[in-house]
Amino acid sequence: MSEILWQDKKRPIFGLPISFTKYQLTSEKLIIDIGFISKVQEEVRLYRITDFSVRQNLFQRIFGVGDICIFSSDNTQGEFVLSEIKNPYKIKDMLSDLVEKERDKKRIITSEHLM
Repeated sequence: MSEILWQDKKRPIFGLPISFTKYQLTSEKLIIDIGFISKVQEEVRLYRITDFSVRQNLFQRIFGVGDICIFSSDNTQGEFVLSEIKNPYKIKDMLSDLVEKERDKKRIITSEHLM
């Protein structure tokens, strides 16, 4: 298993990690664990991620959290959100860098680079 480079929990109440949704980022994949009694684990390979955006409403900005919207070419996880995480802009930048490194390592070229 790869080393965990970042992990956090969803922070829905005043920026506190009171949730059963956990996010983990390794050099190769993003893992989302959801639930307590009934659990679901979603995983997306970083090279499949195509785009990001960050959303932050006023309440989220006050408590230093936000949402990262992720778009991927993965069949099961086309578009998903890392909800209410701490330092969303910093994490988006880290994720973006890791995605580029993984794409370079696997020699994956997107259609936007062909033009």
